[in-house]
Order: sequence, then structure tokens, then C-alpha cells
Amino acid sequence: MTDNVGSAEEAKQNPVYLAALKDLIYQMADDEFIVAFRGSEWLGLAPHIEEDVAFSSITQNTMGHANMYFGLLEELGEGETDILAHDRSADERKNAVFLEKRNGDGNYLEEPYYDWALVVVRQYFYEELKRVKLDALTRSSYVPLANIGQKVLMEQTYHLAHWKLWMEQLQHANEEARSRIQERIEEAWNAFGDAFELGPKASDIVTFQLIASEEFMQKQWLKEVEAVLVSPPAGIPQKRLGNGRNQGHTADLDQAIRTFAEVYSSDKEAVW
Repeated sequence: MTDNVGSAEEAKQNPVYLAALKDLIYQMADDEFIVAFRGSEWLGLAPHIEEDVAFSSITQNTMGHANMYFGLLEELGEGETDILAHDRSADERKNAVFLEKRNGDGNYLEEPYYDWALVVVRQYFYEELKRVKLDALTRSSYVPLANIGQKVLMEQTYHLAHWKLWMEQLQHANEEARSRIQERIEEAWNAFGDAFELGPKASDIVTFQLIASEEFMQKQWLKEVEAVLVSPPAGIPQKRLGNGRNQGHTADLDQAIRTFAEVYSSDKEAVW
């Protein structure tokens, strides 16, 4: 049984615990940040005005959650939040690889040929897993992390309900909608596997009771998702695009970093 650790100062007294803790928080922060960024690219492009407002609000909340995790890393001595968010290369990021996937062809300012089915599946899969992780974090041995889990979990109910409704509607819509959403479900099933992983320090993360095991979280996620999907793919999600927990990213992450870091990189000394 691991004793609860109540502060950054206490965490720093155990180097092995500290390394496992930081690795987990980077995963949580990077997942939230890239999901929020890809969501922000839909501003003004959602299917209707009400969805544009709702999605923007969800994205803003998600970016706020990323900021909370980066704040924990700053307290643990990893550097300033803005630097952690904007000034790290792709091979330093630990987000799950499917989360970095571009919304579609083209780009936001010129010809954003984006696919709503892609974003609905990605958001739904992610939000289901996020709920599982947040629930596990509420029992984390690192008290500041448990506190974030409890706080964010209160908002998660609404985020998850939003994307679950979209999934149900599109799976029971016309033939084209059903075909497109099923295609994206199968695509995601082949690439979402690393989202359940806890990286190279997984054993320490679980031993120190920072979060639940990979197996437990995947099982909980599967139970919820298979109850919503009309035609769930066989087996468990794969990781054919790579493993983001081990920095196995795609060119889409490089594109994302160039875009979201452009303003920051123009003047790194500015106070934003």
C-alpha cells in the first residue's frame, strides 16, 4: 500500500515515484492539449451554430484541463507551463497517436475539408477513456492529481453525454451517415490502442497507485463503448499508427506543433 503524497516537495523525496508521476502527468497533459487543439480547428466549421458553440466550450474546458496538468509539472520542476505546452518537439510528446490525427485534408484558413465523422468518433472514444481515467485518478496516491481528477470529473459528464449523443444519432441516421461513421469507427479501432498504455514506466505508475492498470482501464472502456456501438469491431483496439506513449508519432503531430506554436515561437520572451 502506497502512502498518499500531498505535495511536490514530498514527491521529490522519492526519485522513482517522481519519475513515474511526471511520466503519467505528461501523458494526461499531452492528450488533453492535442485534443483541445484539434477541436479548436473546428471553430466556425461545425455542422450548425449550436454545435459550434457547444464544441468551442468543450474545447476551451479541455484546454483548461491540459493547463492544470502542465501546472502540476511546473510545480514538480519541469519548467513553465507555456514552454511545456508550446516549446517541446514531437519526440518529447507523450500523447496517444490517434489524437494527433488531422481533422481532414487542406488547412483551416484555406480549404478545411474536414470530416465530422472523424471528430465525433475521436472525441467519443477519448471522452469515454477520459472518464475512466478521471475516476481512477480520484484515488491516486498523489493528492494534487487526485484533486484534479475530482474537479474535472464533474465536467466530464456533460462532455461525454454530448459525444455519445452524436454517436447514437449518426449510427441511426441515413445510409451515408451510417457508412461514414462506421468507417471512422473501424479506422479508430486500428489506431487507438496506445491510448490505454501507460508508457515505459507503467509498472511503477501502477505500483505507486498513481492510476489504475492499463488492463483495467481498457476493460472498463470496452464495456462502455461496445454498449454504444451498433457494430463494434472485433477484438481490442490496435496501435497501427504507432505508440505515442513511446514517442512513436506521425507527421500530423509535427504539423500541429508548427501551427499551435507559431505565435509563441514568434517571440518566446513575450508575456501572453
